[in-house]
Amino acid sequence: MPTIMEKNALKHEFRAPTQIIEKELELRKEELEKVVVAPHLPLTVSNVPLLGTWVNCDHATRSLVRVVIAASGNEITVHTFGACSPNPCDWGAVPGRIYADSVCTTPGVAFTATYHQGFVETLMVGRLFEGALFIETFEHFIDNSGRADYYSLNIMNK
Repeated sequence: MPTIMEKNALKHEFRAPTQIIEKELELRKEELEKVVVAPHLPLTVSNVPLLGTWVNCDHATRSLVRVVIAASGNEITVHTFGACSPNPCDWGAVPGRIYADSVCTTPGVAFTATYHQGFVETLMVGRLFEGALFIETFEHFIDNSGRADYYSLNIMNK
């Protein structure tokens, strides 16, 4: 059987009365409702590192001869010239999308662009690496010519 001291010790547990806890929760809820969360503005990826005229390192290429990347607001325009004779083929200029290395950096290090030339669709992917621009193209023929879709890699310098 518990002694009087033990009975008193049991009565004095360190609990707050229910109404105090409920009042505290209500106050906290009111404080949280007053907090205004500012929306996060997306970082703008800088197109500057990609801008310029890029020329294929392989002067005998049968692929891309020259790519001109120009600013178009915060994005880019990609103007491509392919290997044709006697003059390079003008593929035209298309909008491009630029990419950074991570979600919290802003220098542009890569881009994509898509060309639709009637007989072929080309996905172009470019990536800066040690001062050079590596451009990969993925060609998908849509003219029922029987030609195989193919991939090419071009290394470009300014």
